Amino acid sequence: MLIPTIIMGAIAIGVSIVAYQQNHHVEGIKSSLSMIIEILPIVIFAFVTAAMVQVIIPKELIAKWVGEESGLKGILVGSLAGALTPGGPYVSFPIAAGLMRSGASMGTMVAFVSGWALWGMSRLPLEIGILGWKFATIRFLSVCFVPPMAGIIANFFFKIIK
Repeated sequence: MLIPTIIMGAIAIGVSIVAYQQNHHVEGIKSSLSMIIEILPIVIFAFVTAAMVQVIIPKELIAKWVGEESGLKGILVGSLAGALTPGGPYVSFPIAAGLMRSGASMGTMVAFVSGWALWGMSRLPLEIGILGWKFATIRFLSVCFVPPMAGIIANFFFKIIK
């Protein structure tokens, strides 16, 4: 986590210098604070949820349903759980990290994140409302195989790299 933090810090400093040179730094700081106030509560709740999942769900149950030995069942469970997870990456990534720390397999978590990104049920009403049923149906049918396949491929690569 140190290297991504350093990279994001360097980027933040770099764009802040550019904003200062263009005399937009005050506007940028106000916008930053507004985003922090809006996003920080959900990030905190997501991390609390991820941490609580780790301690309240027995590791044996996680291993059975989404661990290494869960196989295709775990990948399908991960895909569906990702699809049902509301919110943005601030919610889904901490949950995935918490499940991985509790024993979920790499393939299952790849399927979870892919299911969240491609099957996201919380975004479906907006997609249908803006783009229509036909588009939403064709898009879903075009990607419905991706989360399970991504999980299977991830398990394969993880076994090779492990």
